[in-house]
Amino acid sequence: MPTHAHDVVSKPAWTAPTGKPPLSSRMMRATWRGLPAKQHDVGWEPGLVVPAADGSPLLTDHYFPRTEGDFPTLVVRSPYGRGLPWSPLYGVLFAEQGFHVILQSCRGTGGSGGEFSLWRNQAADGRATVSWLREQPWFNGTLGTIGPSYLGYTQWALAQDPPPELRAMVVQVGMHDPHAYFHAGGALNLENVLVSGAGMTYQHQGPAPMLKATWRLQRRLREITTAQPLRGAHASALGEVPWLDEAMTNTDADDPYWRGTSMGEAAKRLTVPTALITGWHDVLLDQTLEQYGRLRRAGCETSLLVGPWTHTSALQKGWPKVFAESLAWLRAHLCDDPSGLRATGVRVHVGGGEAWRDLDEWPLSPGTVSWFPTPDGHLTRQPPTDSTPLMTFRYDPADPTPSVGGPLLSRGAGPRDNRALEAREDVLTFTGPPLTEPMDVLGPVTARLRISTDTGYADVFARLCDVDAQGRSTNVCDGLTRLRTTGQVSSDVTVAMSSTAYRFAAGHRIRLQISGGAHPRYARNPGTGEPAADATSYVPVHITLHTDSALDLPQGAQGLGRGSDGRSPVARVAGR
Repeated sequence: MPTHAHDVVSKPAWTAPTGKPPLSSRMMRATWRGLPAKQHDVGWEPGLVVPAADGSPLLTDHYFPRTEGDFPTLVVRSPYGRGLPWSPLYGVLFAEQGFHVILQSCRGTGGSGGEFSLWRNQAADGRATVSWLREQPWFNGTLGTIGPSYLGYTQWALAQDPPPELRAMVVQVGMHDPHAYFHAGGALNLENVLVSGAGMTYQHQGPAPMLKATWRLQRRLREITTAQPLRGAHASALGEVPWLDEAMTNTDADDPYWRGTSMGEAAKRLTVPTALITGWHDVLLDQTLEQYGRLRRAGCETSLLVGPWTHTSALQKGWPKVFAESLAWLRAHLCDDPSGLRATGVRVHVGGGEAWRDLDEWPLSPGTVSWFPTPDGHLTRQPPTDSTPLMTFRYDPADPTPSVGGPLLSRGAGPRDNRALEAREDVLTFTGPPLTEPMDVLGPVTARLRISTDTGYADVFARLCDVDAQGRSTNVCDGLTRLRTTGQVSSDVTVAMSSTAYRFAAGHRIRLQISGGAHPRYARNPGTGEPAADATSYVPVHITLHTDSALDLPQGAQGLGRGSDGRSPVARVAGR
């Protein structure tokens, strides 16, 4: 294994301690199936003290292969504690495969000293941890990072100024831009933010406090999300969480609160090989795809895996595939063993079935097919000839349109039956004819809408659904945009509906769903222009959709890769 100049300095001999990983971690490890066979017994060195950038003690657990030899090191920095599930998922499993693993609690969490600040200190504390590693007798100068969600954010923070030892990163369902997470499309991402607040505040304290906080939040979710004002309403379930109020109320990305919090610039200049993993219903899907695009444009070696997962199921049902992908990347770049890498840079699961596609890049820039809503509730390929009003509906924030499925952190995430939602008077649906052949949609989906309102303040939620032969409507992808209109004058708005890889089967129909919100996933638009977190009064709004609106679907048969059947996917539409 290569060495660095600082490795020339002799280090004291290291005698491996005799400790075993926690019993709870070993028991959880024993329940998992479909993982590679263990290669090494695992040792455990808990409670090491690593000095942070300001000298605060960062409590750190060291997992290691109990085998003589030279092994690379993985750093996992977490604000969620060092116990379950992180200990078995990262400490035990990767040490079994031949890695030293440093599992560290961020400052102010999990017993570490100092004050926790979500968006500050992570870069400096990451560098301080690497400085400490250089003094360890078992550190051979080869370093990787790995982890999901906020553990991805700590990786991007270190990548702002990557140390020379850093040879690989694996960012799983990871964040780089906090503002985009809190205020997607200009609206407060309310339910996910509250769940994140519970995790950040309680998970590092252990399973019991976290379970109690989660139960309180579930029981009081309606009360909290309909409070007037929203500011501070979470205290009944989570207690006082000052950063949560600050993040919820600072809505502008240019506000000083958010200055320096996005780590996205790192991907524009990074040279460290980086694997990205996400799911089609992950709350951080769009951020991961943005990371991928930036890394590709920078010429950085990267790979992308997108599965049929939510944010949490990627680490549960999807874990065997996520683990195998992560392990292959780390072995290739830290152990000079590329045998596990796939031939293509991108692998995506195609919804509507169980197929996976290997692709050379993402997105593929296929042709875009436009579908146009009609006054009788249909979708057609025939463009309209005018911009007359199409349909009008009334959105009442006192009885907000509910959210169903989609990219959530809660148990209701993912694909769901939308029929009850679509029966509401405040939800418009436009449905295409039955497809005579399968149709693949691969890439970013958008709705180009012409909207007018009677109050000037509204949100527009657009969703792509798959309607089967029995009439079940299943959500594929969606998005929300907050808009400001002037009087009765219509405005053009583009709703980014995220991205997908999905096959609409023959006999199924494409559906565009339009509404004025999705509560409590997003905070209600009060209809008054007040910030959502501070609004104390609500005004209903009439929203009119005009005929020169369109649903744009990326599709095309060329270059879509090959699936398990060895054939290129079909992308044809009935009647074309």
